[in-house]
Amino acid sequence: MTKTNASLAARGRLPAQELEDPQGDRLDRWHVAILAELQRDARLSNAELASRIGLSTAPTWRRVKWLEEQGYITGYRAELDRRRLGLGVLAFVRLDADRNNASATKVLEEAIRQLPEVTSCHYISGAGTFELQVLATDLDAFSRFTIDTLLNLPNVKDVHTSFSLGEVKAGGGVPLGHLKP
Repeated sequence: MTKTNASLAARGRLPAQELEDPQGDRLDRWHVAILAELQRDARLSNAELASRIGLSTAPTWRRVKWLEEQGYITGYRAELDRRRLGLGVLAFVRLDADRNNASATKVLEEAIRQLPEVTSCHYISGAGTFELQVLATDLDAFSRFTIDTLLNLPNVKDVHTSFSLGEVKAGGGVPLGHLKP
């Protein structure tokens, strides 16, 4: 703690929690509060964020920068309404690989990463190799994408599809309840 900060703290002008520098690899209650607020609204100004969590702007800014540097915050983006953008079909695609070895899997993973229609992809246990979420304008476009693209990816043996009939929850944030003391 600097002499200036110690002096301000002693006179009650700087709350003790603001003296803490985010160090190490542990998240404290301020970090968790920042993460929760930014998940709700990533467009908050630093001043608004500080006000919402009850900390002044300088330590809030330092904590946000630390969270970014440590990889807790990996980016900021807008949530888009796929339907308003003409993407009415959301498909869940289980993709079966022909061979499950490291080199063949890496080639397939890289090919999947290059497809903008695939919004998420998970290597899964059980039946299948990958589970994809795919967006398309309509069923015809999805059918063309499956035949022309997915079935032609390297090492693909089969594709199984389920379609979303209605969205119950989407764009949810990461649960943070387990981090609170």
